[in-house]
Amino acid sequence: MTAYVPGIVETDLKKIVLAIQGLAAGRSNAVGSVTLATGASTTIVSTPNAATGSTPILTPASANAATELGNGTLYVSAVTNGSFTITHVNSATPARTFLYAVLG
Repeated sequence: MTAYVPGIVETDLKKIVLAIQGLAAGRSNAVGSVTLATGASTTIVSTPNAATGSTPILTPASANAATELGNGTLYVSAVTNGSFTITHVNSATPARTFLYAVLG
């Protein structure tokens, strides 16, 4: 779910109220999905919401992703402005798909 973001010079109070209501309802532009790279031990996720100090939260969206998470070998190894890196097992297993939210 995406959230409406009014411009910095927005003066229409209705648009500003709608943006606040969307946030209160849980809408966010800081979410996405990623499928782990096969044959590699890291996957880089490019997202404008990531910045140094942000916290990416991963949720498995497939059985293979849940298995990867359950193995204890998956973690966020770096967060920079515009991306974060997931370190994981170098595997040929397909469809290791995660949903993510970036906070902060």
